[in-house]
Parts: sequence; structure tokens; C-alpha cells
Amino acid sequence: MKKRKTQELVANKNLDDIKNGQRSGVILILDNIRSMYNVGAIFRTADATKVEKLFLCGITASPPRKEIEKTALKTIDYVPWEYRDDVKKLVLELKNKGIQIVALEQTNNSINYKEYDFRKPIAVIVGHEVDGVSDDLLHLCDAAVEIPMYGIANSLNVATATGIILYHLTN
Repeated sequence: MKKRKTQELVANKNLDDIKNGQRSGVILILDNIRSMYNVGAIFRTADATKVEKLFLCGITASPPRKEIEKTALKTIDYVPWEYRDDVKKLVLELKNKGIQIVALEQTNNSINYKEYDFRKPIAVIVGHEVDGVSDDLLHLCDAAVEIPMYGIANSLNVATATGIILYHLTN
């Protein structure tokens, strides 16, 4: 077994197709993510799963920032993204287009993400590392889904949780 180098992995890819090719039908909304390293990690996963568009909202930092670029590893140019100050207005716009809105959040009505009937196009909202998705947005969502927690921790890092949900939606 021989580990493949980055040059080998990228050499076989058509970068124009990656940038402009077909997308997954999944929109991702970052609601007040405070860590630029989390933002960068989410860019990287959004690239890997061909996210339709990434919306950076509220206090979420946007590129160019070295902290984002450090964990994004050159993926920023390959993920369609936009900054929006008013996340509530964005969610209402998407709802008016008939896009299903789902929060990745633990609520009294959350559904295990493996049991929810996702339909595309869909917008998934992930929230602040401590406070989660804001209450104002939860009221606008069609549903909230959660990742079951089996240990003492009550939640996962937002970038990790985002990766789980995006790969679930990709399959």
C-alpha cells in the first residue's frame, strides 16, 4: 500500500468541472460561526460534497482571511459563496423559492438526521458554536434534525457535525 500525494490526487481532476460543474442541490447557511478555522473546515467539506452555495451570515467571517484559508486548503475558489448580513431575510427568500429549510440543531422536536425525509433543493442551517442556530431562525425552519450523542458531550464541533450532515445528503 502506498499513500498517494496531493499532486497525484489533484492531477486527475478537471478543475474547471469542479468549479463550474453540477452541484448537490444542498445550500449551506452558516449562522454566526465565530471560529474562522471552523469556517475554513466547512469550506473544505462543502467543496468535497459539491454544495450548491455556502452563505456566510452574521458574525461569520468571510474570505480572504488567513485563518479561513489555513483550514480550507485552497477550496475557497471552488465553492460558490456569498456573505449575507441578514440571515433571516435570506431564509425567507429561500423559503419563497420553495426550498426546504432544515436546522442542524437539538430542539424538543428534533428528528434523528438518519430518519428525516430530506428533499432537495434544501438549505441546511448550522449555528454558533455555543448558542447554536438562533431562535428567530428556528421558527422559520421546516424541521430541525440532530445527530445522536452517545457519550458525555452534548454536541459535536460545528465543522464535524456539518461534515456528517453533508455526506449524509450526498449519499
